[in-house]
Amino acid sequence: MGTPRDWATLERLPAPQLRAVQDAALRRFVREELYPFSAHYRRVFDEARVRPESIARIADLQRLPLTTKQDLLRAQSTPQTRYDFVLRPSPDRIRAHWPFLRKLALVLGGARAREALRFQYTPNFLTFTTGRSSEPVGFAYTPFDLQVLQQGIARMFDIAGLDPARDRLVNLFPFAPHLAFWAVTLGGFETGALVVPSGGGKVMGTDGSLRLIERMKPTVLVGTPGFTYHVLRRGNELGTSFADVHTVILGAEKVPPGLKDKLLEALRTGGAAAVRIIGTYGFTEARMAWAECPSADNHSTGYHLHPDLGVFEVIEPKSGAVVPDGEDGELVYTGILGHGTCVLRYRTGDLCVGGLTWKPCSSCGRTLPRIGAELRRVSEQHSLSLTKVKGTLVDLSVMGSVLAAMRDVEEWQVVISKRNDDPLELDQLEVRVAPRAGANADELVKSIRRDLANATEVAPNEVHVLTLHEMLEHLGMESAMKEKRFLDRRPKS
Repeated sequence: MGTPRDWATLERLPAPQLRAVQDAALRRFVREELYPFSAHYRRVFDEARVRPESIARIADLQRLPLTTKQDLLRAQSTPQTRYDFVLRPSPDRIRAHWPFLRKLALVLGGARAREALRFQYTPNFLTFTTGRSSEPVGFAYTPFDLQVLQQGIARMFDIAGLDPARDRLVNLFPFAPHLAFWAVTLGGFETGALVVPSGGGKVMGTDGSLRLIERMKPTVLVGTPGFTYHVLRRGNELGTSFADVHTVILGAEKVPPGLKDKLLEALRTGGAAAVRIIGTYGFTEARMAWAECPSADNHSTGYHLHPDLGVFEVIEPKSGAVVPDGEDGELVYTGILGHGTCVLRYRTGDLCVGGLTWKPCSSCGRTLPRIGAELRRVSEQHSLSLTKVKGTLVDLSVMGSVLAAMRDVEEWQVVISKRNDDPLELDQLEVRVAPRAGANADELVKSIRRDLANATEVAPNEVHVLTLHEMLEHLGMESAMKEKRFLDRRPKS
């Protein structure tokens, strides 16, 4: 069984040594864990005629096919295959695939070794994908996996510059069986930092979250960009003090620079001085998240990775070929330390601008590999990230970035429908906005039409200007687990 490396040493190792760490962890994981105990990946290796012993370094992964969301959905569709991605050891497979010394330790260890085996491999926790377009997919964690996640998030806190002995965190993520909420919670358990959850808009509500902030006087706020901005804006209305806040950590959505500016303005209105706004990247299938480091101007230098816990490849989306470091491409993830539900070469559907780099970070000096901070969801049309509108393929994440960054837009929503609800009719694109107080509504509508057309080559049919209260109702800010930014109301043909 592998363990996470010493963080203080790992984060400063030269790139060749970090690559060697990854290669060694990959070899052990494939030979002793993944191939023996995963029914799905045994089939994958056997059908590709690849022996696990031949996977000696990261480059060897290219000999294996990619894993997709559809593979996960198919596996959970029948009782016979539901656990095919879960590592399930058996005495026969342990005898066949574990090295002699590891088997000897199991035999000589008696009851204690058997209990350790249970701790390492018996699932005791689940998180789920959001399931917007399909059934949610459950990802199992064992107690060992929870320890790995805790240590990974403790590293993320360190990269973000937090001091567990002094910082007080309010967790604004929605209370749900999703990665973000539990990652922050477990990071607090690991580091000893005070982390208090509000449960987001649906649980404690915006005003309840603000009462918690008034009482706790947190130094750090953690949440989704949209809800965090909503809380800050409402706090400005109520006169809430944010004077103690020095860091805001955002996850679950991308954070355009324009939105960072609006967040900073709201924080300064609430009395905050110098504030660091830090983005994170994580997804359920990885059971892990990664953070930017602080920079003087809140400019991102990329997400700092954990090379002993997982591997990112960057591929050309159409061909699946791995591209050189520094080039744009789709992120593909392989976990190399963990049990429970494990994925190898999983297509994230995220296009990473700038790809992967092994150059030391210009801001913090860490030598960890990093992926570019500009991410676009490109491969899963069902997620509404890449869809045809009026015959043009549109990246809705770009549309969202344009609207979120506009200074005079407080809240927004995009609705796609068919004229007269007829599947054979033309697409209709509606943008709903709540303008900032004092903004010229007519000029704002013109700006929205122009900026969206320039960014996506599609102009909205209608731009409806609503009150902030109306927009919050449409978004479900106080009733939904996550605000509803994009609605596709086109009838199925």
